[in-house]
Amino acid sequence: MKNTGLDIKPPQNTCSDPFCPFHGSIGLRGQIIKGKAISIKTKVMAVIKKEYLEYNKKYMRYEKRKRNLHAHLPSCLEIKEGDTVQIAECRPISKSVSFVVISKES
Repeated sequence: MKNTGLDIKPPQNTCSDPFCPFHGSIGLRGQIIKGKAISIKTKVMAVIKKEYLEYNKKYMRYEKRKRNLHAHLPSCLEIKEGDTVQIAECRPISKSVSFVVISKES
């Protein structure tokens, strides 16, 4: 098991995925984001919805915004649609995937 440098509990299962932050060779860097898994159509990718507040200077109020992020899903994590997950930034894996799922929030 590889040390990711983050204070998270590693999964119980093992995998042979090269893009797994625990068992593969991918490194983590940058930001860590909490979001909700809204779509898991393939075995290796998940769509994560991030909701946040943005300040509107003209109206002096906050407005809700949302963004969908694509994240690589290691096979050692058991994530279903609707779960709250943590994702971490990594190097670009494909055209739209620059994040990897690191844990499931309870």
